Amino acid sequence: MDQNEHQSIEISVEQAKLLGSAQRVKIIGAIVETPKTAKQVADELGESPGSIHYHIQKLHDGGLIDLVETRTVGGIVEKYYKSKAKWFNTKGTQLVDPVLADDYQAASSTKMNVRMQLTPEQHEEMTAEFKALLETWVAKTSASKAKNSREYAIGIRVISAEAAK
Repeated sequence: MDQNEHQSIEISVEQAKLLGSAQRVKIIGAIVETPKTAKQVADELGESPGSIHYHIQKLHDGGLIDLVETRTVGGIVEKYYKSKAKWFNTKGTQLVDPVLADDYQAASSTKMNVRMQLTPEQHEEMTAEFKALLETWVAKTSASKAKNSREYAIGIRVISAEAAK
């Protein structure tokens, strides 16, 4: 297991916008543990190599993934990319994904809210469980070839009820 797997890094709003696509999130998931070429990622996800190459270039140009190795095989240059992290966090008040805005007119939406008392350990445990749940669903949907799927934006915020000082 690589340290990138559990590491989260701070990114800018511009970088976060690059992750506003389920396809790019799938790509990040495919290269978080093992460096791969665009062709390898395309084969794994069942997508066209050209489309995956385009998204990989955008992620690389945006500083979210690294080019970790270049090999020449039979006159063909193979570029291996690896994600800098599995989780990316943004700072500031600007909404990163406009689909998650309260006033976005979505075809369907499910909103859940709850308040609870948590110890610091419980907060950490719950955060880890939410991450694991999201990772499970990203993996499950990455493997799915369903033609009737729709893209959804999912945001989970665990916010202290105590105001910042």
